[in-house]
Amino acid sequence: MITEEHLRRIALWSRELNVREIEVARTGIVEKSYRAGEAIFVRGDQFDYWTGVVFGLVSMGMVSRGGKATSLAGLTAGAWFGEGSVLKKEARRYDVVALRETRLALMDRTTFFWLYENSAAFNRFLVTQLNERLGQFIGLVEYGRTLDATARLARAIASLFNPILYPDLNRHLEITQEEIGALSGISRQNANQCLKRLEREGLLRLEYGGVTIVDLERLRSYGD
Repeated sequence: MITEEHLRRIALWSRELNVREIEVARTGIVEKSYRAGEAIFVRGDQFDYWTGVVFGLVSMGMVSRGGKATSLAGLTAGAWFGEGSVLKKEARRYDVVALRETRLALMDRTTFFWLYENSAAFNRFLVTQLNERLGQFIGLVEYGRTLDATARLARAIASLFNPILYPDLNRHLEITQEEIGALSGISRQNANQCLKRLEREGLLRLEYGGVTIVDLERLRSYGD
């Protein structure tokens, strides 16, 4: 169980709930910490929680039978994910790994379905969330097949600034080049080269421990 104040701080969706809904939501959530590199769950797991990122950085992806790794999305503080698997009561279809020390909020299935069945505000959030996530994955398929490494990296960074999926970010992103490479599906060395190119073109600024976005719209359309 977490406090009402803490819930409102870590979950944008909770700020539209009424008093009864807040009480149910907070009593159905626990938090758990993960080390850098630790698997939160792997494809095929029955992970029965709707999950929010309290702090840290998480990679959603999968590894093919041939050993090829594919990154689907990065998840930062404020992001909530896994509602599709909870709604369908199915095993997870992707792997989720903590790229750095990470703390997650875990809402149990019973609480999730109570909100789903009783809260109009919660359902409005879910519809918006699912629509945004669908658009994100359609974009991933498109640029994964048609864009070069620099453009894929630019789009991967830009995807972390979706105000609905990741509501708590500002224009400075605390992230290492290794983490950016992992989210983009390229090596750290290639990520470094791509980042320097984007910096020369005025789209971002490399700083110690992270990057600051200078032109988000150009990042989102880079390579078009």
